[in-house]
Amino acid sequence: MEFGVYVPQIVSEFSPLLDIARTAERTGFDNLWLYDHLWSPGLPEHPSLEAWTTATALLTATSTLRVGALVLCNNFRHPVLLGRMATTLDIVSGGRLEFGLGSGSIRAEHTQAGLPWGPAAERAARLAEALEIITSMFARERTSFAGEHYRVDEVPNVPGPVQRPRPPVHIGGTGPKYTLPLVARYADVWNIPTYGLPDRRRLCGLLDAECERIGRDPATIRRSHQAVLALAADDGELPEVAARTRRHFGAEAFALDEGYVGTPAMVADRLAERAAQGFDAVVFMVGAKQAAATMELFAAEVAPRIAV
Repeated sequence: MEFGVYVPQIVSEFSPLLDIARTAERTGFDNLWLYDHLWSPGLPEHPSLEAWTTATALLTATSTLRVGALVLCNNFRHPVLLGRMATTLDIVSGGRLEFGLGSGSIRAEHTQAGLPWGPAAERAARLAEALEIITSMFARERTSFAGEHYRVDEVPNVPGPVQRPRPPVHIGGTGPKYTLPLVARYADVWNIPTYGLPDRRRLCGLLDAECERIGRDPATIRRSHQAVLALAADDGELPEVAARTRRHFGAEAFALDEGYVGTPAMVADRLAERAAQGFDAVVFMVGAKQAAATMELFAAEVAPRIAV
């Protein structure tokens, strides 16, 4: 399995994020993930850094770590611009970009910024057209497309991305009507957010059925999930760690009981279960203050158990 860490960039300075990224790289984590919001959702008074600029800075300051956003908001950037940005960053980073894209999740920031929102069906249609354009740009030197929302004519994308056949395309979400059809058609990786974990078996079945409907082998789509990670060094420390984690991640959307809260042995056992269920990757949500210590403990005590 691959392991990543999700670190919302709710900071006023870059250096704390860079420290976390370098710790992730040094301790063997595969990737680091940001959020793509114009400001911290629900907390506009808190400092927050823009996702694409931050990802670029992190990739140029590391050498092996892969970086992306779960997920970029399609409404913030025209797909041709985003395709060029993604291609360029893949080149700059030597092929370490993870490309996640979604239809948008916070109506208020769109309204405040004067950006298009619309009903779910409309946003899904815009996302589908954007994915068609961007994946074509990854694969071809020139792209033309005529849709309801976007129209492009012989758009060049030279040079193309370093990664072949393309930077991995991540689509996250659980909606059977709009999201899963896009996963089946466009995704290299499907990410189940925390809130979808309790329903993961049914969702996997729905995705398999959608793949069968369009003639795609579901085994060609890697499956990842987001989950809270909170490690206790031993049984004696576990009650305090569990209580602290529930204070921070107690909301139903975090599905804490489906996450990874426990000692290294407990977490390793649950990861083995998830691997047996067909999951290829985990993106851990970790409190910023505990991130470095958690990654160190994971590398020292959990990873060796998984390797064995």
